[in-house]
Amino acid sequence: MLLMPNGNRWLVGLLAVLLLAPAAMAQPMVGAPVQWGMGLQPSGGAVKDWIHWMNDIVFDIIVVITVFVGGLLAYVMWRYNATRNPVASTTSHHTGLEIAWTVIPVLILLAISIPSFRLIYYQDRTQEADLTIQVTGRQWFWQYAFPDHGGFRFDSRPIPTDELRPGQLRNLSVDEPLVLPVGANVRVLNSGVDVIHSFFVPALGVQRYNIPGRTIETWFRTDREGVFYGQCNQICGVNHWFMPIEVRVVPRAEFDAWVAAARTRFADSMPAGAPALAEAPAAPIITADAAR
Repeated sequence: MLLMPNGNRWLVGLLAVLLLAPAAMAQPMVGAPVQWGMGLQPSGGAVKDWIHWMNDIVFDIIVVITVFVGGLLAYVMWRYNATRNPVASTTSHHTGLEIAWTVIPVLILLAISIPSFRLIYYQDRTQEADLTIQVTGRQWFWQYAFPDHGGFRFDSRPIPTDELRPGQLRNLSVDEPLVLPVGANVRVLNSGVDVIHSFFVPALGVQRYNIPGRTIETWFRTDREGVFYGQCNQICGVNHWFMPIEVRVVPRAEFDAWVAAARTRFADSMPAGAPALAEAPAAPIITADAAR
């Protein structure tokens, strides 16, 4: 390609897109970036479903406006060029037109704002949480805690490139993924220790800042099993890339088994007097107000 004339390089690029696009569209649905991916990641839960719906509405409005304005500009260039319209109009104001181009955009924004505010409130918190996790951002790794299951906590760090196993993703796979049960409403309490971080998992529709001294609540639900990846999307320092997120969504029985093993592995992190495993579901849930 480097030996080709500059005028032909664009043709090679176009052919590459046409040849590779079908392969990209045929890739399996995963909660991670894909080669030649376009648009939003496939939805993994209820919150992301609503985000997809909202994105489609806004995109359709943008397309209609773009086509209308483009057509209007083309008509004006054709109808009012110097050849067809040698005597230019001296009209400088038109009250009806000025009212129209002020009122119509306002109405469009109002139409967009109603579902937007509903989505914001829907994302804010859930009143029917099945599970609560605490997510703490640190320089530069994530720490997860399960207050409903005795309060055990663990750190999650990226796997070095030279230690990756087949199937693991560079800069996304971690040594201790966050494991959650499928179909559960998960309350997330976000906080930071040192600087501002951001807990962001695109396929689950969750993104919240982790601010030192504050606890910010959000929630999500995963409607299918699988692995969903994210990362800190707040530039939090020189090792910002060391904060990937890996969420493994498994059946409830597998989650319960993981919790039992995790309580043993991370027993040193549990507070004194933590309840036994059989009593864990009855432990009080820490709310955002209480955490503040």
